[in-house]
Amino acid sequence: MSKPLGPYSPVVRAGDFIIVSGQLGAEHGTLVDGGVAGQTAQAVANLFDRLAEMGAELTDVVKTTCFLVDMDSFATFNAAYVEGFGNHRPARSTVAVRELPIGAVVEIEAMAYRPL
Repeated sequence: MSKPLGPYSPVVRAGDFIIVSGQLGAEHGTLVDGGVAGQTAQAVANLFDRLAEMGAELTDVVKTTCFLVDMDSFATFNAAYVEGFGNHRPARSTVAVRELPIGAVVEIEAMAYRPL
């Protein structure tokens, strides 16, 4: 796991819930190529890795909050999100933001339910 960019935990368990801090489309602190599509795919892959650290899977995700710096990329983001999550459809909010850390264009945070 890459070191967090700030003073926070990348993933925590709270009883039967697992909360994953926002995941960027980066590997080892460097943004991946491919713009919104590439960063979304990597953010989902990073989310997968954080969940696996807690013994959970993407299908355990019950809610995501997604951040985009440009809502004109919403369709591209959705296509990559669906590719990453497959047929699983957690509740979701998508919010436009002015900017994200390290110049990212996408960030995804999640809450999963996985009983102990």
